Amino acid sequence: MVKIRITMNGSEVLAPQGVTILDAAKSVGINIPTLCHHPKLEPIGACRICVVEVKGQRSLVTSCTFPVFEGMEVETESPKVVAARKLILDMLFSERNHYCPFCEMSGDCELQNLGYLYGIDHWVFPTYTRAFPVDSTRTYFFMDQNRCVLCQRCVRACNELVANHTLGLSQRGSLAMVSADANMPFSQSTCISCGNCLQFCPTGTLTDRRSSFMGRSNQAERVKSICNRCSIGCGTSIITRGGNVLRIEGDWGSPVNGGLLCKSGRFEPLYDERKRLLQPMIRRGKKLETASWEEAIAGIADKMENAKATEIGLLISGDATNEALYLANRLFKEGLNAQNVGLLSGASPDLMAQKTGNLSDLSGSDLILVVGANPVSDQPVASFLVKRLVDKGTRLIVVDDGQNGLSPVAETTLNIEDIGKAIEIADTVKKVAVLYGKDVTGQAAQALTRLAAKAVFVSLEPGVNTRAAVAFGMNNGFQPASAKILYTMLGEADWNGGDILNTLDPDAFVILQAGYASLLTDRADVVLPSAIWSERSGSLTNTEGIVQMANQAVEPEGEAKPDWEILAMLGDRLGKNIGASFADISARAAQELK
Repeated sequence: MVKIRITMNGSEVLAPQGVTILDAAKSVGINIPTLCHHPKLEPIGACRICVVEVKGQRSLVTSCTFPVFEGMEVETESPKVVAARKLILDMLFSERNHYCPFCEMSGDCELQNLGYLYGIDHWVFPTYTRAFPVDSTRTYFFMDQNRCVLCQRCVRACNELVANHTLGLSQRGSLAMVSADANMPFSQSTCISCGNCLQFCPTGTLTDRRSSFMGRSNQAERVKSICNRCSIGCGTSIITRGGNVLRIEGDWGSPVNGGLLCKSGRFEPLYDERKRLLQPMIRRGKKLETASWEEAIAGIADKMENAKATEIGLLISGDATNEALYLANRLFKEGLNAQNVGLLSGASPDLMAQKTGNLSDLSGSDLILVVGANPVSDQPVASFLVKRLVDKGTRLIVVDDGQNGLSPVAETTLNIEDIGKAIEIADTVKKVAVLYGKDVTGQAAQALTRLAAKAVFVSLEPGVNTRAAVAFGMNNGFQPASAKILYTMLGEADWNGGDILNTLDPDAFVILQAGYASLLTDRADVVLPSAIWSERSGSLTNTEGIVQMANQAVEPEGEAKPDWEILAMLGDRLGKNIGASFADISARAAQELK
């Protein structure tokens, strides 16, 4: 990379050719304040807080958009620059209601921080001259236009990253406001409530309902973790205070999602109203009664010790961690020789010899075929990427029976039986990416092999940790009729038994290991409470094969335990040496998944 010499605040700086003044300053530890700028968004120089003085330029320039050149001389805090920034701040504070003591974001506000930085201690211009509307029609967060500085970070996030194109600016001048679609209430607009605009907002304009006034950032703790709502495996930051989860934010540094989250990952886990399972229970007569862990584990072990291998069945949800899957494999398939094992979510078929494609591979494609998958509903963050590429000119063809969320932005939508037409179109372009799911039929799979030489294939697995579950042999077909003992590891899955319980032996002994109560609880003979997403640590393998660590943020509620620990206890009781410490189990799981 070619580097050029510039002078910044009297010191020589080497900077890569073509970078902006702002990036060059950051590379050497010089802070230039910003407000509308965000590293995940294209710079627009709207707020002008980042202005600097460049020798030879007639006026101050915005450092977030102005590229460096050889011999450039820059002053980032000259009297002229400081005066300009203070004037801009004076005008921003006067335009709307920025009375900080009444704002939820006081202490965490970027505008307030700039006010402190430049000594803004009173209003220079009249303020509070006009009341702006507040839209609180969304379930999870609201917009207070009185706090808005028109930085457009929310608008750009919605358009550039989520590619939903809901937000824009309406009206002009001092009356300008961020609006949804044709100035509609957000609840009636095309807003998908992903909340990414909320995380980009630098002030108190967009506010999370649940965590409002629950504490500033310096009073809370952040735990990096992984979302367990689908197989994309988005990086998250779990914000806690006093042992309580306040909110979930996207992890800007995540290689998978780059900070973006969907509604399901950001909000829904915090609004789950299902009843938690908090104590082990054993059925005595016709009633489930509270028991100790020792009693519950012993009751299961006594049944399994006297059962034939062919009589034991295991049903497991896709949100189990790698460690839990490893121990389930060691205990049931190897230790007990039980082969009647099933995965609730199912899995995508192997179209090629190996699933080598990653979501990042979509970016270099001329054409994307989405076959037997509906990422808008099942893996929303993946749909953001697809829609972004369509915005940039990539062609999209959806091949799916029934409604598909990507159809409105697709060039065409075909039924699965018409896969041949999609193949013909793909033959006319150089680079093709095939994004497929579990609904790919045998006919479609055979047809897609014609593209093996030119296409990259990326699977969108159903469930959460499905790829690891398949690797551990948890999807080899479950036959409920032959199970005399059924061990169900539901985790947080919302599954009530379906047709399986209808064909299960009425006298079968059912063990339920889950975080939440369901109709299956009424059928269970033993209930084992498992820790949920915020209460357990463990690794997850996403649909691309990337292994990431989900970290515990709060203590398990009641007597709930992580899935792997429950299996380890049962293994010890059965005399099976299936693992020792968590670190040892995690290392063994990782080795087997290579």
